[in-house]
Amino acid sequence: MSDQPTPMMAQYLAIRDANPGALLFYRMGDFYEMFFQDAVEASAALDIALTKRGTHMGEPIPMCGVPVHAAESYLLSLIRKGFRVAIAEQMEDPAEAKKRGSKSVVARDVVRLVTPGTLTEETLLEARRHNFLASFANVRDDSALAWVDISTGEFRVMSCPEPRLAPELARHVPRELLAVEGSRLDDIATEAGAALTELSAGSFDSAAGNRRLCALFHVETLEGFGNFSRSELAAMGAIADYLEMTQKGRMPLLRPPVREEMGGAMQIDAATRRNLELTQALSGGREGSLLAAIDRTVTAGGARLLERRISAPSRDLALIHDRQAAVAHLVNDPRLTADLREALTRAPDMDRALSRLALERGGPRDLGAIRAGLTQGGTIAAMLGDDSIRILADAARDLTGHNELIDLLDEALVAEPPLLARDGGFVAPGYDEDLDETRRLRDEGRGVIARMQADFIAETGVTSLKIKHNNVLGYFIETTSTHAERMLAPPLNERFIHRQTTANQIRFTTVELSELETRILNARDRALEIERGIFSRLARAVLDLAPRIGQAARAMAEIDLTAAFADIACGEAWVRPHVDNSRAFEIKGGRHPVVERALKRKGEAFVANDCALTEGTTPAIWLLTGPNMAGKSTFLRQNALIAILAQAGAFVPASHAHIGVVSQLFSRVGAADDLARGRSTFMVEMVETAAILNQADDHALVILDEIGRGTATWDGLSIAWAVMEHLHAKNRCRALFATHYHEMTSLSARLSGVENATVAVREWEGEVIFLHEVIKGAADRSYGVQVARLAGLPLSVVERAKEILHELENGEREGAGKPVALLDDLPLFRANPAPPPAPRAKPSQVENRLRDLNPDMITAREALDLVYELRALIDSAS
Repeated sequence: MSDQPTPMMAQYLAIRDANPGALLFYRMGDFYEMFFQDAVEASAALDIALTKRGTHMGEPIPMCGVPVHAAESYLLSLIRKGFRVAIAEQMEDPAEAKKRGSKSVVARDVVRLVTPGTLTEETLLEARRHNFLASFANVRDDSALAWVDISTGEFRVMSCPEPRLAPELARHVPRELLAVEGSRLDDIATEAGAALTELSAGSFDSAAGNRRLCALFHVETLEGFGNFSRSELAAMGAIADYLEMTQKGRMPLLRPPVREEMGGAMQIDAATRRNLELTQALSGGREGSLLAAIDRTVTAGGARLLERRISAPSRDLALIHDRQAAVAHLVNDPRLTADLREALTRAPDMDRALSRLALERGGPRDLGAIRAGLTQGGTIAAMLGDDSIRILADAARDLTGHNELIDLLDEALVAEPPLLARDGGFVAPGYDEDLDETRRLRDEGRGVIARMQADFIAETGVTSLKIKHNNVLGYFIETTSTHAERMLAPPLNERFIHRQTTANQIRFTTVELSELETRILNARDRALEIERGIFSRLARAVLDLAPRIGQAARAMAEIDLTAAFADIACGEAWVRPHVDNSRAFEIKGGRHPVVERALKRKGEAFVANDCALTEGTTPAIWLLTGPNMAGKSTFLRQNALIAILAQAGAFVPASHAHIGVVSQLFSRVGAADDLARGRSTFMVEMVETAAILNQADDHALVILDEIGRGTATWDGLSIAWAVMEHLHAKNRCRALFATHYHEMTSLSARLSGVENATVAVREWEGEVIFLHEVIKGAADRSYGVQVARLAGLPLSVVERAKEILHELENGEREGAGKPVALLDDLPLFRANPAPPPAPRAKPSQVENRLRDLNPDMITAREALDLVYELRALIDSAS
């Protein structure tokens, strides 16, 4: 047995070796096949059968495959599991290969490398989220981050020192991160949820990057787009190089790069995003996040824009005011808002349709999406009219002026185009005469032959003439020998060509019949060929206008988001915040949008609270005490979320809000370890706290919860105390500091910028009732034992905890010594549980009568009668 691979297997191995690190989908007819280790890995990942095909080096060759028509679903599974896939297609008709000889192999080549950051197919993407490919470059200690979504064309870059890389990746959540070989960014990429792809240093060459970008955008210089540093050119150039490699020369339709300034958006680090659950809940998934609670957009583009605004609230005061003005305009016109939202529901995703067309992965349905989107755009622009609000006026302008393209697509396309161009049937009747005739031949071949037969009878006068068909002659004219004499004589013999004579019949053909036969036999293929040509021309017409269509898509998203903000403001009684450049932070009646939404679903009301951190009139730091479950964490988070919403241009869940622009937002809330890096819960807490103290400026907003709780009591108190002093003296920022260390409340008398606040509770018959109301002052106790009982701890444990707490509190008041000495004197724990408390007395008749009463529904006379009635009940009971 020879160890030499077959020609086909040799071709497979050569293609696979040319695309290392990727599974190879090798096209064989109607299947993509995989062999060797690729087959073993793919069969396990996709849960499909692993078979064998031939041998290599004396061993059976593992093989598995997936149908071409269902390939996208398998690709999605592989991408989600971290694989990259190279798609090798047949580059010629197998019949052509056979002409070259029996051992010839069909020519194949990789047409695309599918990676997490380069997806464009509708089934592989989340419609309401971006799919970013990011790139990080470092040139002589100057670093930059670039990111692109090839499914929408968005392309941006910013200067980004390496310490800022993790927060920026947390903001954009790219699916894939490009970095130079040996970059050691594995941990950062993993934390951001991105697949790390390392490229050679040549991909990050800034000069080569400049040339690639100029070629990509067909310009002589990039100066028209901005002044980019060498590191920014390197980061963008690496993206262009990677797209050239993965798309095999079919470059996506990218917008010119936009340079972002680092100070343009509120800085929010990864820990804060996670703690505040901005776009993803701590439990995983979108539900339970701020994004899910406030998303009332009705288009995919609007949803993606909302996520960007929440992830990067603006610090540009003029832009914030413009966005608020647009929302206010729609809040004041509910009918217009409702009409806009209804019209927007019929607007498709033009950005992604454009991208697929540019990459030659689009179909007739994408052309239909462009037509429908531009048509709806015109309707929406007419609704807005000559709006005086700048953002809405600009959007309306971008939605107009597309009539010529709309008319072209309307004339050319059927009402509901199919998904794939190869299926045909998408060109409207009457658009192309040649196509209409070809379709008529394809669909009505018999009728066409019958009409031609009638024409021949009329022409010859031979009523017995018939047009017939067989597999040898094809279509032919047949008549009896008697009648054939007329057709064999001039002048008909010049038109009717003799083909065959049988015993009783003579057969003829004509030039027209031969041509018609050819056209009928080829009608199906010819119709598809004509439609493919029309599709190419229509796609080119769309792509020639891609920049204007992209502007229209962005305008649609802007209107959708503005209307969504207006809808939630009206529906949830949100107010327009006053945002300025001061350090004010005054919230009245503030609410947590996520918690309030959850309570509403259960039919419960949210308790609103005020917060005032304005330095100069009231302290800039609130020290918040109170028991667990009372709502401290909710209060901390809701104020941070209100700041985010305000700077995103939305109204906020409050009755009044005055917010000085927040430059940085930091949150240290919640507890979690990081075992993979060997960090305990306390270590994670300290690392996050250190980041805050080292970075927060005087326009930052900081929320801290239970600093120091992960270590011994006195250690924790000392750390919390020192952190508070640092925030007050060094950072001088606005802050909410929640703690269980009641000793810290004395700081309010020593630090001018600190004021005590607490969450109110009430005790009733041994029960603790959480009022969820934040008031001025300090808590006198933590109610930890009561909360433990509510959590379901065994009664014996709860009673024992009460004993220990009682002894410790008495000893502290009486100066009895250290806690350890006090605990040594306690009696031992009793194994038998304490007797249950005596059952509560049944309610009296007076209580029952009052419980059934609605004070708002009785008159003064009835109230007086009730007093006599209650007095009688008391007398009868005694």
